[in-house]
Amino acid sequence: MKKNISSFVVGLVFAIGLGVSGMTQPQKVVGFLDLFGTFDPSLIFVMAGAIAVHFITYKLIRKKDSPLLHPEWLVPTKKDITPALIIGSFIFGVGWALGGFCPGPALTSLASFEPRPLIFIGSMIGGMLIFKWIDSILKFQK
Repeated sequence: MKKNISSFVVGLVFAIGLGVSGMTQPQKVVGFLDLFGTFDPSLIFVMAGAIAVHFITYKLIRKKDSPLLHPEWLVPTKKDITPALIIGSFIFGVGWALGGFCPGPALTSLASFEPRPLIFIGSMIGGMLIFKWIDSILKFQK
């Protein structure tokens, strides 16, 4: 139960941060990525603030023997750069640039009851299913 409450609080803080920073507004994200048009540099400050907070908290938290709600640190072990990783990263970036959403802000934007985030999430789930089908044929995942 404590883990669920913690996850909810962290998710809520993340969602509020996305909303306050403007990351849930696709036009703001697309404006940030449009270097030769209506470039909007305000997300640089969001990124700088997030990096500063993460840097400080990471240094403090990693000094502990284990996280607060788990007996050990869960650190990724895979370090391979695979074709699936490169293709997935490319598709993620293109989707973010064209749609103005990535998964977190899109889920947060569902609270607006507008069709655009719903269409994005439907397309994202469709893309995941298509990848699963292609992966069953080409065996990207090992």
